[in-house]
Amino acid sequence: MNERIAHAGLASRLVSAEQAAALIQPGMAVGMSGFTGAGYPKAVPKALASRIEAARERGEQFAIRILTGASTAPELDGVLARAGGIEFRLPYQSDPELRGRINGGQIEYMDIHLGHVAQHALFGFLGRIDLAIVEVTAILPDGRLVPSTSVGNNKTWLDLADKVIIEVNHRQPRAMEGMHDVYYGTAKPPHRKPIPLAHPGDRIGEPYLKVDLDKVVAVVESDAPDRIGRFAPIDEVSRSIAGHLVEFFRHEIRAGRLGEQLLPLQSGVGNIANAVLAGLHEGGFRGLTAFTEVIQDGMLDLIGNGTIDMASATSFSLSPEGVEEFARNIDLYREKIVLRPQEISNHAELVRRLGVIGMNGMVEADLYGNVNSTHVCGTSIINGIGGSGDFARNGFMSCFLSPSTAKNGAISAFVPMVSHVDHTEHDVAVLVSEQGLADLRGLSPKQRARAIINNCAHPDYRPMLQDYYDRALRDSKGRHTPHLLAEALSWHQRFLETGTMKA
Repeated sequence: MNERIAHAGLASRLVSAEQAAALIQPGMAVGMSGFTGAGYPKAVPKALASRIEAARERGEQFAIRILTGASTAPELDGVLARAGGIEFRLPYQSDPELRGRINGGQIEYMDIHLGHVAQHALFGFLGRIDLAIVEVTAILPDGRLVPSTSVGNNKTWLDLADKVIIEVNHRQPRAMEGMHDVYYGTAKPPHRKPIPLAHPGDRIGEPYLKVDLDKVVAVVESDAPDRIGRFAPIDEVSRSIAGHLVEFFRHEIRAGRLGEQLLPLQSGVGNIANAVLAGLHEGGFRGLTAFTEVIQDGMLDLIGNGTIDMASATSFSLSPEGVEEFARNIDLYREKIVLRPQEISNHAELVRRLGVIGMNGMVEADLYGNVNSTHVCGTSIINGIGGSGDFARNGFMSCFLSPSTAKNGAISAFVPMVSHVDHTEHDVAVLVSEQGLADLRGLSPKQRARAIINNCAHPDYRPMLQDYYDRALRDSKGRHTPHLLAEALSWHQRFLETGTMKA
């Protein structure tokens, strides 16, 4: 035994990653930990990939079904995809190797709201879970598990899997103990009780994961960092988008629809999200809260400077500097951050009741406010819907943010009709680009179209959108949501044929 593996029975099951990987058989459905590159197993998947490659060299087929919390990293998704070892994957991914094989048709992929995964698994909709592989920070003397840098669907995989492999990562801060809040009150309908959470900082569960010790077939030690990457410096486009949104919040306060502490914030990951968070601090906001999925650098900054008092999430997604800052001030963050299972962090009823303000990125929006956040030209998946739909459909207000163009102006983020719909016009309240902000609340389709063209579209594309809209208004059979069906997706087709949406 050691300080990280303090349970005698589980310490006796300590094996190498290769020995653990030998327990995984072709065709198994495996629930793995991991959410946005944090808290995923790092040793066993690599050993499994080597085993699969050896099997393929012998002419044997070897692939498994993989279910996670969200995206993982090259050491999991990447190596297994490259080895041809993934038959099916859900619910969210970001690895280039995996994405290429999904879009190439070699891997089946199910994109699903992150808030739905745990309950769909519990209901049996996703089939049997043969094995769980879960990274933890430590195993306590009584067998309880100290979670790692993400909680995700770990509770569900540990509960439902027939067998369990635990990977203890010595690189994860031992001082994280006490930061997590794992709620064990969920159940199948009709025996559900209300979730007793009324504030993002409420602790309603316990700081540990539980596992049936008889199901644990192996314990593996690792010592490796999470996937970390540097965020690009906040550019002027992101700063402009943030400025428009922060000013809009000020407008809502003046109108009496928001208070000075706003409402709990949900923020996607990336440059624009960090810019918005920085803008809140620069705008003088204080005493805010967050009920979100991911803690990134910008949110650590806001906790440190007092802009955010409390943040609830299910995972981290930090840069190298963010990792160092987190470790340096972990005692502060352990009091200000609660990590929960994603079935709680993304729970529709909680998002609705807490009045969460959702702020997420998008690929494109159309004239009437429908949003595509997952596909290029309707056919190629980028990452997945993630949790954006959980917050867009159920939150107090859903804001979607994007630069007005991409590919050096060759692509407009505002088009006549989106090539794929993730969030319908009914779930979209606000669209923001560096050009401006369109408040779509209370507007008819034609009113939304005018607001989006005038406020969000890039000047290079504004006349084209206006021309399409005017002709659709004149020639469309219906006048409620005017469209020229023969032209509605012509911008995407033109891009595929010529490399630009410009006529």
